[in-house]
Amino acid sequence: MENSSVLIFGNNEYGLEIAKNVEHKYSNITIFGLDENEGDTNDFQFERFDLSDHWDELRQKHDMDNSIIFCALKDEAQNIFLTISLRSAFADTTIIALAKNNEDSNKLHMAGATKVIPIVETTANIITDMLKKPIVTQVLHGILYEDSDLRLIQVEVHNAECFGGEYPADINWSRDHGVLVLSIIHQDGTHEFIYSSKAKHNEITNGDIFVVVGYEQDIQEFKKFIGEEKCKR
Repeated sequence: MENSSVLIFGNNEYGLEIAKNVEHKYSNITIFGLDENEGDTNDFQFERFDLSDHWDELRQKHDMDNSIIFCALKDEAQNIFLTISLRSAFADTTIIALAKNNEDSNKLHMAGATKVIPIVETTANIITDMLKKPIVTQVLHGILYEDSDLRLIQVEVHNAECFGGEYPADINWSRDHGVLVLSIIHQDGTHEFIYSSKAKHNEITNGDIFVVVGYEQDIQEFKKFIGEEKCKR
């Protein structure tokens, strides 16, 4: 039987990011907030909990043997205590916990977490992966500091219908358009990295601005595609 519910303990940026990344797969997502002063979230089901809970209400509402729990509290001690408490009540439930460092990761494993995601290490790995790929550094250095045929520009979308309802992260930019889109600036001034969870789930609209890297000819063709000519798919 597939997991039926995702229960996220932590009404913070980590909890919301987890929810956004799993909402395409799970329809029953609940975020639990610990602090009484916290506001709830309008995007997902929201409940409050207390670390002294015995989880009877949780058991009544959800099929715990087929649920996934995320422990994402910012306070490390509270996150470890929560993991111990939930594991004690639900021996067979999958529990995934966020850790800030290796020391906390070890504690959370001992507390009963099925899997631990070290936040800092994960971020560091992403940076390391970028540094291990010299071409990335070389291209960016060339664009920013040296003469290069590559250009870094902003292009506004005028023909959003050209994308046929696809989301930014679903498009193979280099194959289909010969350019690399780095980020999107929305009409309200906010901007998103192209592979962020928000960019993945936001449909492209007229007025969005793409930050694009590419060669001059490809960029000119791309500008025509999204802003200066009718769709040519």
